[in-house]
Amino acid sequence: MSNESSEEEKKAEENKKEDNLDEEKEKIQIKEEKTKEEKTKEEKTKEETSEIKKEEDKSDEKSEIKEKKEEKVEPKKKVRRKQKKLWGIAHIYSSYNDTIVTITDITGAETLARCSGGMVVKADREESSAYAAMQAAFRAAKELKDKGYTHIHIKVRAPGGNGPRTPGPGAQAAIRALARSGLRIGRIEEVTPIPHDECRRKGGRRGRRV
Repeated sequence: MSNESSEEEKKAEENKKEDNLDEEKEKIQIKEEKTKEEKTKEEKTKEETSEIKKEEDKSDEKSEIKEKKEEKVEPKKKVRRKQKKLWGIAHIYSSYNDTIVTITDITGAETLARCSGGMVVKADREESSAYAAMQAAFRAAKELKDKGYTHIHIKVRAPGGNGPRTPGPGAQAAIRALARSGLRIGRIEEVTPIPHDECRRKGGRRGRRV
């Protein structure tokens, strides 16, 4: 009887051990399943976050492209280039015999346009008139504008020296004509040569006989 009871006890102990092993295996399996589930969840969350990031990047790129397009579509402001003002000098020589209009560049070295009362009028007595001076100035101004000049300074000159020191009747008419022709006028100077100590005037001791 004792042998049978001991064998039964051994069997019971072995059964218990097997049950314990089974329980431990089940626990391990459950743990493994849980870890797998957690891993899958983490992977899913990572994938979702990566997809969200990709979508955000795409949306950002689209917005940037739209902004660039909008920038391109915006009309560009036209930048007006300042045109260089070309300045010339109009030398008006006005005496009681003729009016000569000579226009040079700002240095005075190069002659750009030239005209006189005698080139406009046929009669000699009309060369110094206001009409002849106006026509001469209009012609010279037209030549100058064709060369691209838009601004001028004016220098008025009478014969001076031993002769008369006041300009003739064509000086004012020539200045008016230059202003009306569309040229912008800067300075107007009188450059009549006045001697410090002049030579003997012509006409003799008793003057000119009339």
